Amino acid sequence: MAAKRAESDTPIPSTETNQVDGGSSTVTEDEWKGMSTVMNSIYAHRMEDGYDPSKIFQRKVNKRAVPDYYDVIKEPMALSIIKQKIAAKEYKNFLEFVRDCALVPYNAQVYNLANSQAYQDALEVKGVLESELKKLVDEKVITEEVATLPYIGEIPDPDQAVAEEEEEEDDEDDEEDDEDGEGEGEGEDSEDDGKRKRKRGVRSTAAIAKREGGAKAKEDPAAKANDPESRKKRGRPPRVDTPMEARIKAIMKGIRKPRNSLNKLMVSHFERVPDKAAMPEYHQEIKSPMAMDLLKRKLKRKKYNSVDQFMSDVELMFENAKLYNEDDSQVYKDAVHLQKEARVIAQQEKEKPDNEYVMEEGRLPMPNGILHNGELWKVGDWIHIQNANDLTKPIVAQIYRTWQDAEGGKWVNACWYYRPEQTIHRFDRHFLENEVVKTGQYRDHPIDEVVDRCFVMFFTRYNKGRPRDFPADKEIYVCEARYNEEKHKLNKIKTWASCLPDEVRDKDYVMDLFDAPRKLKKVPSPIAYLLKDEQKETDDLPKPEWGAENAPPKIGAVHRRPRDPKESPPPEPTPTPPPQPPPPPPRQISNIQPPATNGYSNDSRMDYTMGQPSGQTPMPAPTPQPQHIQPSYTPQQSQQFNQHSASPVPPMQHMPASQPSSFSAITPHMPFATPQPTHHLAQYATPQTQTMYQQNPVRAPPLGYKTPQPVEVYHLNDHANASIPPEIRQQFHCDEQGHVLFFTAPPIDPQTPQKEGAALGHSAKYLAAKKKREALLAARRKAEEAERPEKEHLAKRKREEDDQKFQEAVGDLRVKAMKFLEDQLAVATAKEYQVLFNGDVESGIEATVDQLSGMQQTQAERNKTMADRKAKEEASANVPIRGLNVTLGEST
Repeated sequence: MAAKRAESDTPIPSTETNQVDGGSSTVTEDEWKGMSTVMNSIYAHRMEDGYDPSKIFQRKVNKRAVPDYYDVIKEPMALSIIKQKIAAKEYKNFLEFVRDCALVPYNAQVYNLANSQAYQDALEVKGVLESELKKLVDEKVITEEVATLPYIGEIPDPDQAVAEEEEEEDDEDDEEDDEDGEGEGEGEDSEDDGKRKRKRGVRSTAAIAKREGGAKAKEDPAAKANDPESRKKRGRPPRVDTPMEARIKAIMKGIRKPRNSLNKLMVSHFERVPDKAAMPEYHQEIKSPMAMDLLKRKLKRKKYNSVDQFMSDVELMFENAKLYNEDDSQVYKDAVHLQKEARVIAQQEKEKPDNEYVMEEGRLPMPNGILHNGELWKVGDWIHIQNANDLTKPIVAQIYRTWQDAEGGKWVNACWYYRPEQTIHRFDRHFLENEVVKTGQYRDHPIDEVVDRCFVMFFTRYNKGRPRDFPADKEIYVCEARYNEEKHKLNKIKTWASCLPDEVRDKDYVMDLFDAPRKLKKVPSPIAYLLKDEQKETDDLPKPEWGAENAPPKIGAVHRRPRDPKESPPPEPTPTPPPQPPPPPPRQISNIQPPATNGYSNDSRMDYTMGQPSGQTPMPAPTPQPQHIQPSYTPQQSQQFNQHSASPVPPMQHMPASQPSSFSAITPHMPFATPQPTHHLAQYATPQTQTMYQQNPVRAPPLGYKTPQPVEVYHLNDHANASIPPEIRQQFHCDEQGHVLFFTAPPIDPQTPQKEGAALGHSAKYLAAKKKREALLAARRKAEEAERPEKEHLAKRKREEDDQKFQEAVGDLRVKAMKFLEDQLAVATAKEYQVLFNGDVESGIEATVDQLSGMQQTQAERNKTMADRKAKEEASANVPIRGLNVTLGEST
């Protein structure tokens, strides 16, 4: 196994030429190395579960995504910026580096709420930073004063904002639980002690800016109904582990905890197999490499059938490390310790009963699939799910999870695939026929909502053949792109396997190939007619029209915004067909309807509408009588039939005929105006019948799509309706045939019941918890304030001791320097005398000493003579005039 953990692969080190200003920078080479060590440690740090707390701080916050961030944060900083400054050696001293590092957690604490993930990640990164700086102090690279994080500013008190945020999130969670009962996603951890949920994986600070927008949408029900954020569920399927998988995860979690004598995680040596290009000798000696990431991948793809099979790979991983590394190496010692630890944990987990591994909400995994209506539904199956917004267009999806709840209900979690008319795209975009796009919607559905099977093929194989033994009456779709529901972009899929569940990524299906690859034809957008003349390129992206909660949009939208550079332009239009011959003159139309020759009844191709389009007047014609004729069609004709049927909800060919709970739409019992012909009526009528109306040019939907008509009422089929006792049927609304009516909406203007005396406010439990939390925070702050003087005193005394030690060290260095200088002079003098006196150094030194003594004696005598002369001169200058004084005295 690799002797040390690989450094972070992000960000990429700068390749620019270093420009070192040696005159202005005081950073030593050891300090540059220390900076790099600190940064590498922050990038490499992982939590016990493998979570990377530095991920969110590696790049600067996107100003477009979070514009208010730069209004609050005046000194933005990111780890990548620090790493680039180290590579370019821009720091003048180590204190600048420490301040930049301190800015990263400080900015996160100022901008984010205390219970947010970014805030918690900032605390973790701050702890790692302080720990690494302390190591540099211990190694004498920097002083403790330099390693102390500077005071940048006050962190706002988040208590009130946190309380409001927690209340808001609790309300949203309650609403989601009441609506669809979804559990936690795979990317979330739910803790029993009521702690916050932490979302793993790739994080974006842009999510912080959505907090206020989400609260506003929550206050306005109409806004919430059209808010895509409130519609978006988890980005990953839920976690549904079998007891065996739960045991394996517990073993892996236990392996990640132990640390060695260097306070490093032992498992860090075994995270990944050494790179083959960097360590080719490892792969020559180790024939079956194994590492933690391979164990995790095999577990995720359901490759293990037992705990013992997993443990054999664990043993292989540690035996490889012991075989390749020396016995006294740290990797070898860690491998021995972890191997023993893994065996102990595995034995403990195997002794636990299976009922200790029941998932949250009592979920019981069903890895072998769900048996329903005589068919087995398992992970990887492509299915149709009931679409509450449009029963004629079931949801195309793929099963990702299967489980049973505590009440015995069977559930599937499926990834939705949208149809083109359910997306938002540019008006001139073209799609393949029968195309769907992959979304990030992973939704839970009862098994009863699964309608039928279907199949989705990648576009690279769709033109080459069809799946073998797949029923001919089932729908086969083609997929080419992913749909980003936040940015409303369609991105081309590069690897189809990445779109499939882990359990089936390695599996393939057999195809019946065509004689020759078929050319895939793209057709215009089915909702291009929604484009309005007043729409401009500068308009904001439109929003889809939402309906039922657990269903795709009713209909998407189109726009004129500039085309994305990566998006291919629409195909060239097909040449205009030659002009048609003039139609024959009108003739009298008989009231007798001719029999249908193409398998469709006449009323199945009439497009009845409740109102007439403006600018279009029908010609007088006899009113058709309602006919209760069951249209006959083949499975191959079903798709066109669904597009032209006059029934609000035509029966789908993939609905099981024996299903008693299927609904059929009521035929309206009212006279209709003569239906207006559309441009596609010629597919079902003769040229003579085309001239029975005069049609003005109107803007009509394209051929490939018909907007869903609103359906207001349904009834059961005759057999199911007869199974209801007559005395019960009489208590409900019924039609003329005695069918119980089922309405899709409540009566108009329902009166909301008012509860007298109800007052808005928090519960006593919430207020008590809030007060308790405030008391804990106040006590913590008080304790910190009490400890601050002592810490400052200790820091001051430490600085004084360091200064004294520094002065003593300087004095010792001065003595050593003088002694070194004397030794150097002695050596140089000896060499010079050896040259001057031909190797007789001693006699030369004696002669020089004698000469020097003579010179000193001569100089001393000269100095003495000069001193005597100077004394005489001074004495002669100070002779007193005594005689004059005596004479003058005597005369008086």
